[in-house]
Amino acid sequence: MADKHNGGEGENAELLHKLRHSAAHVMAEAVLQLYPEVKIAIGPAIDTGFYYDFDLGTDENGRPRTFSPEDLQEIERRMRQIIGGRHPFVYRQVNADEARQIFKDQPYKLELIEGLSKGAVDEYGNETDVPVVISTYRHDTFEDLCRGPHLDNTGQIPPDAFKLTTVAGAYWRGDEHNPMLQRIYGTAWRNKKDLNEYLQMLEEAKKRDHRKLGKDLEIFIFDDEVGPGLPLWLPNGSIMIEALEDLAKEMELKAGYQRVRTPHLTKEDLFLRSGHLPYYAESMYPPMELEGVRYYVKPMNCPFHHKIYASKPRSYRDLPLRLAEYGTCYRYEKSGELFGLLRVRSMQMNDAHIYCAEEQFEQEFMAVVSLYLEYFRLFDIEKYVMRFSTHHPKGLGKKYVDNERLWLKTEDMVRRAMQNGGIPFVEVSDEAAFYGPKIDVQVWSAIGKEFTLATNQVDFAQPARFDLVYTNRDGQEEIPLCIHRAPLSTHERMIGFLIEHYAGNFPIWLAPEQVRVIPITDAHNAYAESIAARLRDQGVRASADIGQERMNAKIRSAQLMKVPYMPVVGDQEAANGTISLRKRDGSRQNDLPVDQFLALAQERIAQRASAL
Repeated sequence: MADKHNGGEGENAELLHKLRHSAAHVMAEAVLQLYPEVKIAIGPAIDTGFYYDFDLGTDENGRPRTFSPEDLQEIERRMRQIIGGRHPFVYRQVNADEARQIFKDQPYKLELIEGLSKGAVDEYGNETDVPVVISTYRHDTFEDLCRGPHLDNTGQIPPDAFKLTTVAGAYWRGDEHNPMLQRIYGTAWRNKKDLNEYLQMLEEAKKRDHRKLGKDLEIFIFDDEVGPGLPLWLPNGSIMIEALEDLAKEMELKAGYQRVRTPHLTKEDLFLRSGHLPYYAESMYPPMELEGVRYYVKPMNCPFHHKIYASKPRSYRDLPLRLAEYGTCYRYEKSGELFGLLRVRSMQMNDAHIYCAEEQFEQEFMAVVSLYLEYFRLFDIEKYVMRFSTHHPKGLGKKYVDNERLWLKTEDMVRRAMQNGGIPFVEVSDEAAFYGPKIDVQVWSAIGKEFTLATNQVDFAQPARFDLVYTNRDGQEEIPLCIHRAPLSTHERMIGFLIEHYAGNFPIWLAPEQVRVIPITDAHNAYAESIAARLRDQGVRASADIGQERMNAKIRSAQLMKVPYMPVVGDQEAANGTISLRKRDGSRQNDLPVDQFLALAQERIAQRASAL
């Protein structure tokens, strides 16, 4: 499905890419004109715009200088002047010595030229196996290392359809040991109308930001004394976690999964055997040593599940064996990459491992995909993309397990399964897990924000490392395949997504507080409390607001907390055994019998319905 906020498809996407790439160059020229001492780094087009990285040097205290909002306004004005000159974008190829001469005063460009001259990286410093030609694009007074493509001239950039949006810090080439640069982000569109629609979407995204809503709705907090990336779940968040876990248990019970539990830490030997330490050490917390033994907190559950598989002999009659766990894992994500609940260091993972024979693989793999689709229906996720991530031969033995034959075989198995199942997917090279190919699921929230949510991975390496076998029908031992899957991601990422997707207006089954009964005066407190108690007895999360505020203030408080149902009770309701129901969506229903309301609430909760 095309998405107007990421450029759409075909010719439109190509045009927007050229436009944004050209705008990045114009922005770099404007910055150099205004700040001649600046050192320039890289500036690509991205999904909804462009960015460019700059080194402004340091202030008198040795801290990196930064751009201010007023600076961005001035850069925009200078960009429009450059656009008005209708300067042609001129391509040329140069050799390494010519490139060094052109960029002799630009150290970041000189570093890139060294990589380009060896054919190892592109002009952004990314590894590439595409034959490298050193080339530049020049317009007006600005020249940059670039393959293009660009527009014909600067005048083709609509002057009223771009905007510089934010400034962020970014380490040179993503390495925290390198200098911190200033990254200016911008967005550019074909016309002012598209720009305004995108900016409106950004404003809506700010309102839905899970970090703000998570605090306002009392779902989670972070605390400096606890540590970055380590969320503390408040009672409302704990309710949501339990609701998601109940959902997963219910779905997995129907699908034949068995639940297990594993410890939070283990001896180093386990991760040496699994192969995670050589590939994954940078993302693991450092070891602790006790009595001469090194222990790690676990970054993943799979080696523990392999040990459970190996705990007794298995035959073909035991397969497929599906082991599931909501295990807490710990990963040392870099400080600059932490982001609310979406990138954390402590996570509760909706994890499972399916051990199966090769002839069972397609059915098991597609059953996981079907589980994704059921969850998407439940959460009103209308747009998603299945990304089929494969290996790259250059990474064998470094980034990937060194077995080209099994890579090609398992990739073909995944590709064939998806094709036979009629599931659309896009294939992406060099993004596989270290032990096998995978499907990553990109989803879009209700306002078009993209999230990486779920994964479905094939593992041909670890079963052999752990000597996992089963006895086949002929009495011979075979090594099973393992499918790693996490359709509900982690609690952290899933709840972060759902907060933004629903803007905090959760379906009643997921809402931390489902009903808040509001008495008109203190004289009606007892009736309000009796209704709340009755609802709780029947499994509905309900409370009565018997505080000292007036009724309207209580209603406003419940609305701010996005409570789905707000029964209001007074003399008439108490006399008749009814309520006056206010729903979160603004609709009302007077003189509703309590029994009827209870049945309505229970039905919506049992069905996990989206509508109130």
